[in-house]
Amino acid sequence: MISSKEFRFGVNMVVPHARDEWVGKCRRAEELGYDVIGVADHLGTAPPFPALVLAAENTRRVRLNTFVLNAAFYNPTLLAREVAGTDLFVAGRLELGLGAGYVREEFDTAGIPFGSGGSRVTHLERTVRTLRRLFDDPEYLPRPAQAGGPPLLIAGWGDRMLSLAARYAAVVAFTGAATTAAGPLRLAGPAEIEERVAFVRDALGDRAPEVDLNILVQAVVPEADRARFLEEHGSAVAPEVLDAVDELPTVLLGSPRGIAERLRVNRERFGFNYITVLESDLETFAPVIAELR
Repeated sequence: MISSKEFRFGVNMVVPHARDEWVGKCRRAEELGYDVIGVADHLGTAPPFPALVLAAENTRRVRLNTFVLNAAFYNPTLLAREVAGTDLFVAGRLELGLGAGYVREEFDTAGIPFGSGGSRVTHLERTVRTLRRLFDDPEYLPRPAQAGGPPLLIAGWGDRMLSLAARYAAVVAFTGAATTAAGPLRLAGPAEIEERVAFVRDALGDRAPEVDLNILVQAVVPEADRARFLEEHGSAVAPEVLDAVDELPTVLLGSPRGIAERLRVNRERFGFNYITVLESDLETFAPVIAELR
């Protein structure tokens, strides 16, 4: 698989308590060359849509996305109003990231039934269909700034989630991990990731050239910190995955130039052209962006 699609770089951020701190982080992300500012959707953090409107008011170029909304927390019709209004207020810079939700404790705190994985995916599909129907209605108000509504990013790992993403999304986002029966995420190895990408490519069919493939990078580790990082986290990773750590698209180790070359290799091998890092790696990853541009 060879992909020559342009790289896009996003950073997924957690909104801090202070307004000025958030504004400063957004401006810094744009200054460093990121293409997308993402906002996580978890209890105990600020609500995503106001955060994105504030980000838009203090930046000029970056796209803004929810990375990702827990669809199970939202009534689809009410969500459509929030999405359309936010897209209007950010002048069409919104990208809507959706997921099925996975943190059971948050469901319990909110008093929302966790349900089976299948029921949560069913709700997500209902949400996507509702958004599409409403945004395609010329009489719908408020009107989103982008015709048909913001482009969708759908994140997942299992067959049903990835099939849904392949059918509806402009971006298919891979977690690079799978949920175990006990709940926590298990880091996937290169072969497993290749299999998941092949599944999506097959499901996309003729849509494949127009859809971006996203990967969430769990850690960006400078060469000087390599030994310490592996010592601290190696025991939590399956031995066969740890043996292939230099091939993982979810963990990037090395110099900026070395990581840039790894991303080029990953783009050819897996098709990942849209790279999202965590806020903790905002500054560490920035020299890689400069290398690739």
